[in-house]
Amino acid sequence: MIRSANRTRRTLPIAGGAAAVLLALSACSSADTASDRGPSSSELSGSVTVFAAASLQESFEKLGATFEKRHPGTEITFSFGGSDSLAAGINSGAPADVFAAASPRTMALVADRKATAGTPATFVRNRLQIATLPGNPDRITSLRDLAKPGLKVVLCDRTVPCGAAAQKALRAGGLKVTPASYEQDVKSALTKVELKEADAAVVYRTDVRAAGDKVDGVDFPESADAVNDYPIALLEHARNPETAKAFIALVRSAEGQKVLSGAGFLKP
Repeated sequence: MIRSANRTRRTLPIAGGAAAVLLALSACSSADTASDRGPSSSELSGSVTVFAAASLQESFEKLGATFEKRHPGTEITFSFGGSDSLAAGINSGAPADVFAAASPRTMALVADRKATAGTPATFVRNRLQIATLPGNPDRITSLRDLAKPGLKVVLCDRTVPCGAAAQKALRAGGLKVTPASYEQDVKSALTKVELKEADAAVVYRTDVRAAGDKVDGVDFPESADAVNDYPIALLEHARNPETAKAFIALVRSAEGQKVLSGAGFLKP
């Protein structure tokens, strides 16, 4: 684009007014095209703060590193946690550019306050699994097994998406489980099993996969009734909206979806 404009300027002394008209038209066309494409890689700079559900940690950190490498001069900072706590922070004025929630309900806590710029978009889905101690010594094969006497089970708090999904799955199976504790986010629930402080936890299958050999995972059919959609949105008061939009675009791109699918997330 720049080289074309330079060649046109060099012909001005010969072509006179006609060349000047062509140059003006070329410049307008180039500007329109650049505007359609959005900012180029060289124009992206500065920091972006992303508030994201705890279950997205491994995938988003990977995508953040990719983004920073591709766009020198940018920095992606993450705050991971329970989606409801993150939403409360945003509504209280915490500085953030992007919000990625683990459920439409928690995104609505922000969107209904007019704190999002545009309509949030679902970019992945997630399904529950039972995390057990390595080797599954308690022989847990179903959600019903979590009601066994003496079994120490951990659930996410009912207010966070993984906890709400667990309660929905339990209702679908007509089951009642009294947990040893309710945890504020999915990583905290999983950590209880990793540290052998609990025998089992109902978490996302993405978190079971991320834990590697620290836990085993058990599928259960009721999880099909409690699949969570994950929406992402640019925030209304984003300090660096153009770079934030570019990160969201990476998350939603085929490249981003490949990273997320590799972590066990489902396509929207």
